[in-house]
Amino acid sequence: MPKPTSRVLALLELLQSGGTRTVAELAGRLEVDERTVRRYVGHLVDLDVPVESVRGRYGGYRLARGYRLPPLMLDEDEALAVAVGLVAGQPSSSLPAETALAKIRRVLPRHLADRLDDVLGTVAVPGGDSGPLPPDGSVLLPLADAVRHGRPIAVGYTDRSGRRSDRVLHPHGLVVHAGHWYVTGVDPAAGEERTLRLDRITTARTLPGSFEPPAVRSTAEDVVNGFATAGYRHQVTVHVDATREHLRGRLPATLAVVEESGARAPASAARERWWRVEMRVEDLGWLPGLLASLDRPFWIERPAQLRNLVGALADRLAASAARTPST
Repeated sequence: MPKPTSRVLALLELLQSGGTRTVAELAGRLEVDERTVRRYVGHLVDLDVPVESVRGRYGGYRLARGYRLPPLMLDEDEALAVAVGLVAGQPSSSLPAETALAKIRRVLPRHLADRLDDVLGTVAVPGGDSGPLPPDGSVLLPLADAVRHGRPIAVGYTDRSGRRSDRVLHPHGLVVHAGHWYVTGVDPAAGEERTLRLDRITTARTLPGSFEPPAVRSTAEDVVNGFATAGYRHQVTVHVDATREHLRGRLPATLAVVEESGARAPASAARERWWRVEMRVEDLGWLPGLLASLDRPFWIERPAQLRNLVGALADRLAASAARTPST
C-alpha cells in the first residue's frame, strides 16, 4: 500500500479512537507536517467521512458524533484470500502485514480462524519472494491441515505436459516461490520426495490415518534446491574463482547449487578460493554468455560440449572486437 494511502487510513484510525485531536498531535503521530494532515483530512471528506473541524485553542479534528465505519463484510473465501495474500506478499518481519493479519483473524469465525492458523503455521516464503495470488481455498486448506496434523492426502494433479493423475501424498510443507505455491512431501507408493504446484492440483481430499512427519528441516530450502537439481538433459559442473556472494548475485538457488570446490584448479589459475557450481539444464546454448557475465576465472569440468561452445563464443567476440568500419 502506498505510504500516503496508509497514512490516510492511519489518520482515520486515530480519529476513530474518539475525542478531538489537534493538528500538531496528528502530525506527530503520522510523522508528517501540519499542512499534510489538512490534506489527508480533505481526502477523508472526499470519501464522505464526516470529519469535523474544531476551532479554538484546543481545536483540531474529530469525527461526527455517532459515526462508525461500516463493518468489513467478507465471505470465507475472501477473508482467506486477503489473509494468505498478506502472508505471501510481505516479508515475515513486516509490521503492517502482522497487524493486518491480527485484525482479520480477530473477527473471523472460530472454525475459519483455526483453518487460517493451519496455513500460517505451515507456509514458508523464501526471502525476496512476493506477490503470488493465493491458491484456491478448496486446495490450500486441506493441504495446510494435512501438513500441520500429519495426515495423508489424495490429490488430482495435472503435470506440465497436461497428463492428469491421482496421487497420495504425505505432505510436510507449503512454499511460496517465484510467483507460485508448492506443496512438498513424500509419495508413499514410490517412497520418493515430490514437489507439486498448487495451481495444478484440481482436487485435494484428506485421507484417514496419519504419518510421522520428517525430522526438522527447511522445506523452503529443499524446494528451491530441488529446482536446481531437477532431471534436465545436461549435467553441468563449473569451478569459479569468486566469492559466494558474487556467484549468488548472478546464479539464483533455483538455477545452481554452489559449494566449496574440492577439485584441483588448473595450474595456470591464480587460485584464491574456488567454488563448484552444479546445474541441470535442457539447453547448453545460453550458458557461455552466462559464464562470461560472471567476469571471474572459471574452468569447466563437464560436459566437454560446453567447452566447445565457450571457445566458439570467445572466437566470435574476438572477431567482432577486431572489426573496423572499413572491414
